[in-house]
Amino acid sequence: MKYRPEIDGLRTVAVVPVILFHAGFSAFSGGFVGVDVFFVISGYLITTLLLQDLERGRFSLLDFYERRIRRILPALCLVVALCFPAAWVLMLPDQYRDFSQSVAAVALFVSNVLFWLESGYFAGAAELKPLLHTWSLAVEEQYYVFFPVLLAFLWRFGRRTTVIVLVVLTLASLLSTEWAWRFARTANFYLIPFRIWELLAGSLCAIAMRHREIPGHALLGGLGLAMICAAILLFDEATPFPSLYALLPVGGSCLVILFARRGTLPAKLLSTAPFVGIGLISYSAYLWHQPLFAFARLASPFAPSSLVMLFLSAVSLGAAFLSWRFVEQPFRKRGAPFLSKRRNIFAMAGIAGIALMGAGGVGHLRDGFPNRFEPGLDAILAVPDEWWSKRAACHVEDVPKPHPIEDCIMRAGHPGIDVALIGDSHSLAISEVVQADLRARGLTSYAVSYTGCIGLPGFYRVDVDASHQCARHNRETLAFIRDTDIETVVLTSRFPLYLYGTRFDNGEGGEEPGDPVWIDLVTERDTPAGRTDPARRARVLDAYRSGILALLEDVNVVLVYPIPEAGWNVVRYAVHETISGQAGRLEISTDIDAYRDRTAEIVDLFDDLDHPNLRKVDPGRILCDTLVPDRCVNAFGDMVLYRDEDHLSYAGAAFLAPAIGEAVEDLARSAATIPVTGERAR
Repeated sequence: MKYRPEIDGLRTVAVVPVILFHAGFSAFSGGFVGVDVFFVISGYLITTLLLQDLERGRFSLLDFYERRIRRILPALCLVVALCFPAAWVLMLPDQYRDFSQSVAAVALFVSNVLFWLESGYFAGAAELKPLLHTWSLAVEEQYYVFFPVLLAFLWRFGRRTTVIVLVVLTLASLLSTEWAWRFARTANFYLIPFRIWELLAGSLCAIAMRHREIPGHALLGGLGLAMICAAILLFDEATPFPSLYALLPVGGSCLVILFARRGTLPAKLLSTAPFVGIGLISYSAYLWHQPLFAFARLASPFAPSSLVMLFLSAVSLGAAFLSWRFVEQPFRKRGAPFLSKRRNIFAMAGIAGIALMGAGGVGHLRDGFPNRFEPGLDAILAVPDEWWSKRAACHVEDVPKPHPIEDCIMRAGHPGIDVALIGDSHSLAISEVVQADLRARGLTSYAVSYTGCIGLPGFYRVDVDASHQCARHNRETLAFIRDTDIETVVLTSRFPLYLYGTRFDNGEGGEEPGDPVWIDLVTERDTPAGRTDPARRARVLDAYRSGILALLEDVNVVLVYPIPEAGWNVVRYAVHETISGQAGRLEISTDIDAYRDRTAEIVDLFDDLDHPNLRKVDPGRILCDTLVPDRCVNAFGDMVLYRDEDHLSYAGAAFLAPAIGEAVEDLARSAATIPVTGERAR
């Protein structure tokens, strides 16, 4: 195949924005589309090589997979192997367990499936997963499993038949991704049926150029580059992706491949030494950047500065050059006698795969090796799993089952119920401790919560697919409450998150990573551009008010004000402090003003609510400006009050439980004087 330096230049256009996007530079908010550019390039190059072999009558799957092994595995195995020492030192047991699972998945080229299954509200932050970026390699390798066989079969029937079939597959995949971003967003991002059209687009370019001289066209080639750049600069995490929006970077890549030919201005630009140089090491650069970024973030409870991330971006290029020069090149060029034999390459690949799967399996089975740390850290390290491992049977993470509330009650075995604890995972975090307090007061209770779902009627999540049935869950929950003898509801949710869509920035270097979270009224579907509109906030606040008042028509309500968010992983911070010599005298806290700014609109709303059936519990008055003046406490002495960035631990919930229990008792004492209204009155 004739070498085209402009294709290496296009690789640079793909990899640099990806690196800078993952480094957190907002100017490259759409840098993730670099992966889509890579998919097009890969489809083009692989198909060109396959067609060359087919036409010469020397097509061989063994030859093909040998080339893939030489190209992909050596540098990948090196990077994964070097991740182990850093993971051993920097990762908490649950993080190391997840890392081990990803290592095994990488060895099997199914990491995209693993990260799809891991995704969700409780998944570890993407920025802290060293091997998250390998999902795209898995997609490519899965493509390479079936595409060579399919192409070899179709080619027998001629170019026309081949093109027709591949175009149909491309359109089917494109249409499926347009459906899936609405109804199966995570699968849409990670899984090959929704990505294959991008690789096929590159394959179709290769077929179009086979034995046909497509003349260079500076305008069309330049348009292609402009389309890619527009996607990089204009797209962001709120852009539905992949979807028809992906036609911008994918179509732009195709235009560059087809028309940015030698002699055109775009080709001259892409063929300059800096573009070609980075393009040559782009695969290694892609491999190196995510582990470097992830371990830098793991090394401290504080987010790395932009300067640090820029430095690490440069380091990733330096490491990429070394691995390209001393690992990639010798294997690809058969530089040593041992590397020239196919059986040795396959044997090495098998041994490496088994070794990675074994190491990953051991890390998973040993639960992340908690004994790596000093004995004094045991109590801290147990915090992340304490309530998650013992969670109530009625916490919903996925699609609610039919009659989930009835199922919950039957499992709980309660003959009668006085109190229902409802809300999202913030409710789950405190439920077990609050229920224990209520039992001590002679009250029965049950807790039902749903990931990322306010326990009020009329809301749904707009940032996830249709499987998240928040509105249905709330309808069934509230209908059950109305139809039973439940007297009091305790409502706890992460209200600021859904109001603003952004996670908490504590202003002290601990901004919590994660995608925006959007929840809104069932009758008001947001567009991405409208989610930050002040009118939307007013609408959501009004719905908070009306939803709470609607509850009060049927039951007593204990309204829990927003629980202070920490904004950094408190457990990791506590481990860092303890190892640094702070054992037994922890003091981790955040500025009370950051909490007040974050919750001001919601607190004002809740303060204004007045109803005889209503009692209020304000965690801010309990956890802030008490143990530490002018601060909201996250950990103190030997107590770690949070399991992560925002969910309370058992110790943290213990601070709130008495106040909630007292509020429930106060409502019970005053029940004789509270008028019965709503459906129960009828």
